[in-house]
Amino acid sequence: MKKNPFISLANSLVLLRYSVAFIFLAHATIRVTDGTVERFGGFLNSKGFVYGTSIVWMITAYELIGGVLLALGYFTKWLSAGFMGIILMGIVIIHAEKGWFVGEHGDGGSEYSFILVMALIVIAAAGKNAAIAEK
Repeated sequence: MKKNPFISLANSLVLLRYSVAFIFLAHATIRVTDGTVERFGGFLNSKGFVYGTSIVWMITAYELIGGVLLALGYFTKWLSAGFMGIILMGIVIIHAEKGWFVGEHGDGGSEYSFILVMALIVIAAAGKNAAIAEK
Protein backbone atom coordinates (compact mmCIF):
# COMPACT_ATOMS: atom_id res chain seq x y z
CA MET A 1 0.00 0.00 0.00
CA LYS A 2 1.36 3.39 -0.99
CA LYS A 3 1.95 5.75 1.93
CA ASN A 4 0.92 9.36 2.13
CA PRO A 5 4.07 11.48 1.88
CA PHE A 6 3.29 13.18 5.19
CA ILE A 7 1.85 10.55 7.52
CA SER A 8 0.95 6.88 7.25
CA LEU A 9 -2.65 5.73 7.11
CA ALA A 10 -2.28 4.04 10.48
CA ASN A 11 -0.90 7.18 12.12
CA SER A 12 -3.57 9.34 10.48
CA LEU A 13 -6.24 7.10 12.04
CA VAL A 14 -4.67 7.60 15.46
CA LEU A 15 -4.51 11.36 14.82
CA LEU A 16 -8.20 11.32 13.88
CA ARG A 17 -9.02 9.45 17.10
CA TYR A 18 -7.05 11.97 19.19
CA SER A 19 -8.66 14.92 17.40
CA VAL A 20 -12.22 13.69 17.85
CA ALA A 21 -11.55 12.83 21.49
CA PHE A 22 -10.20 16.36 21.99
CA ILE A 23 -13.37 17.87 20.49
CA PHE A 24 -15.58 15.97 22.94
CA LEU A 25 -13.31 16.79 25.88
CA ALA A 26 -13.28 20.48 24.98
CA HIS A 27 -17.04 20.54 24.45
CA ALA A 28 -17.72 18.99 27.87
CA THR A 29 -15.07 21.02 29.68
CA ILE A 30 -16.42 24.36 28.47
CA ARG A 31 -19.96 23.28 29.39
CA VAL A 32 -18.79 22.69 32.96
CA THR A 33 -16.52 25.71 33.30
CA ASP A 34 -18.86 28.32 31.82
CA GLY A 35 -21.92 27.06 33.67
CA THR A 36 -24.08 26.18 30.66
CA VAL A 37 -25.13 22.80 32.08
CA GLU A 38 -28.17 24.35 33.73
CA ARG A 39 -29.10 26.36 30.64
CA PHE A 40 -28.82 23.29 28.40
CA GLY A 41 -30.84 21.31 30.95
CA GLY A 42 -33.55 23.98 30.84
CA PHE A 43 -33.54 23.78 27.05
CA LEU A 44 -34.06 20.00 27.20
CA ASN A 45 -36.89 20.50 29.70
CA SER A 46 -38.52 22.95 27.28
CA LYS A 47 -38.37 20.24 24.59
CA GLY A 48 -40.34 17.86 26.86
CA PHE A 49 -37.52 15.98 28.56
CA VAL A 50 -37.78 15.24 32.25
CA TYR A 51 -34.68 15.90 34.37
CA GLY A 52 -32.94 17.87 31.62
CA THR A 53 -30.06 18.96 33.85
CA SER A 54 -29.40 15.37 34.92
CA ILE A 55 -29.35 14.31 31.28
CA VAL A 56 -26.85 17.06 30.49
CA TRP A 57 -24.62 15.94 33.37
CA MET A 58 -24.72 12.37 32.04
CA ILE A 59 -23.82 13.56 28.54
CA THR A 60 -21.03 15.69 29.97
CA ALA A 61 -19.64 12.82 32.04
CA TYR A 62 -19.77 10.55 28.97
CA GLU A 63 -17.90 13.14 26.91
CA LEU A 64 -15.23 13.62 29.59
CA ILE A 65 -14.66 9.97 30.50
CA GLY A 66 -15.34 8.70 26.99
CA GLY A 67 -13.08 11.34 25.48
CA VAL A 68 -10.14 10.22 27.60
CA LEU A 69 -10.80 6.54 26.91
CA LEU A 70 -11.21 7.20 23.19
CA ALA A 71 -7.91 9.09 23.05
CA LEU A 72 -6.22 6.17 24.80
CA GLY A 73 -7.77 3.74 22.33
CA TYR A 74 -10.00 1.82 24.75
CA PHE A 75 -13.48 0.61 23.79
CA THR A 76 -13.33 2.60 20.54
CA LYS A 77 -16.28 0.83 18.90
CA TRP A 78 -18.59 1.15 21.91
CA LEU A 79 -17.55 4.72 22.69
CA SER A 80 -17.99 5.71 19.05
CA ALA A 81 -21.49 4.23 19.08
CA GLY A 82 -22.36 6.20 22.21
CA PHE A 83 -20.95 9.42 20.80
CA MET A 84 -22.89 8.85 17.58
CA GLY A 85 -26.06 8.43 19.62
CA ILE A 86 -25.45 11.72 21.41
CA ILE A 87 -24.70 13.50 18.14
CA LEU A 88 -27.70 12.06 16.32
CA MET A 89 -30.00 13.11 19.16
CA GLY A 90 -28.42 16.57 18.97
CA ILE A 91 -29.24 16.71 15.28
CA VAL A 92 -32.87 15.72 15.93
CA ILE A 93 -33.39 18.00 18.95
CA ILE A 94 -31.30 21.04 18.00
CA HIS A 95 -29.54 21.18 14.65
CA ALA A 96 -31.97 19.83 12.02
CA GLU A 97 -34.39 22.75 12.40
CA LYS A 98 -31.48 25.13 11.79
CA GLY A 99 -30.65 23.62 8.40
CA TRP A 100 -27.46 22.09 7.08
CA PHE A 101 -24.81 24.81 7.46
CA VAL A 102 -23.18 25.70 10.78
CA GLY A 103 -21.56 29.04 9.94
CA GLU A 104 -21.22 31.51 7.09
CA HIS A 105 -24.34 30.22 5.30
CA GLY A 106 -26.29 29.09 8.34
CA ASP A 107 -26.63 29.22 12.08
CA GLY A 108 -26.08 25.99 13.99
CA GLY A 109 -27.02 23.45 11.33
CA SER A 110 -26.08 19.79 11.03
CA GLU A 111 -22.94 19.73 8.87
CA TYR A 112 -20.49 19.68 11.80
CA SER A 113 -22.42 16.87 13.48
CA PHE A 114 -22.53 14.93 10.21
CA ILE A 115 -18.75 14.98 9.76
CA LEU A 116 -18.23 13.97 13.41
CA VAL A 117 -20.47 10.94 12.86
CA MET A 118 -18.45 10.02 9.75
CA ALA A 119 -15.19 10.39 11.71
CA LEU A 120 -16.58 8.18 14.48
CA ILE A 121 -17.49 5.51 11.93
CA VAL A 122 -13.87 5.50 10.73
CA ILE A 123 -12.56 5.40 14.32
CA ALA A 124 -14.85 2.48 15.17
CA ALA A 125 -13.74 0.61 12.05
CA ALA A 126 -10.06 1.19 12.80
CA GLY A 127 -10.32 0.16 16.45
CA LYS A 128 -7.46 0.38 18.92
CA ASN A 129 -4.97 -1.30 16.61
CA ALA A 130 -4.94 1.52 14.07
CA ALA A 131 -1.28 2.31 14.74
CA ILE A 132 -0.21 -1.25 13.92
CA ALA A 133 -2.66 -1.79 11.05
CA GLU A 134 -0.16 -0.78 8.38
CA LYS A 135 2.95 -2.92 8.70
